Amino acid sequence: MTDTAHAIDTATEDQQAGGRRIFTSYLFRARNGSDVVFSQEPPPPPPESVRRPARAARMLALAHRLQRAIQRGEYDDRADLARQFGITRARVTQLLNLTLLAPDIQEDVLKLEAVDGVQPTSERALRGVVAAVEWGEQRVRWARLGL
Repeated sequence: MTDTAHAIDTATEDQQAGGRRIFTSYLFRARNGSDVVFSQEPPPPPPESVRRPARAARMLALAHRLQRAIQRGEYDDRADLARQFGITRARVTQLLNLTLLAPDIQEDVLKLEAVDGVQPTSERALRGVVAAVEWGEQRVRWARLGL
């Protein structure tokens, strides 16, 4: 007997009005793969969203950490840093250029969160913002991103 038939059978005779049955329970529809199933049990509540710092925020924080390490003398220069970390000098430059963003933009970037793995923006988009030398132009480009 299907769940739909079961729900109809639960209607009692005193609940009939004018030859029609009145449902006293609810059916909940759910997907089971490609099939649709019905149940009288409500579905479990959706899991809580997983919120984490956005990748762009983590990269900006890393850039500041690397910049401070170079300034403290832990690395001779960017090339030494690249060798130590096993990344290209170009990648080090990309990361460290993030520290050239206007301070208010950096603050906004550090507040960004990825919700359930969905990133609000990419580091590549930030490179387009940092490509502007003047902070005023950076703010215009940041505003165009709509974050």
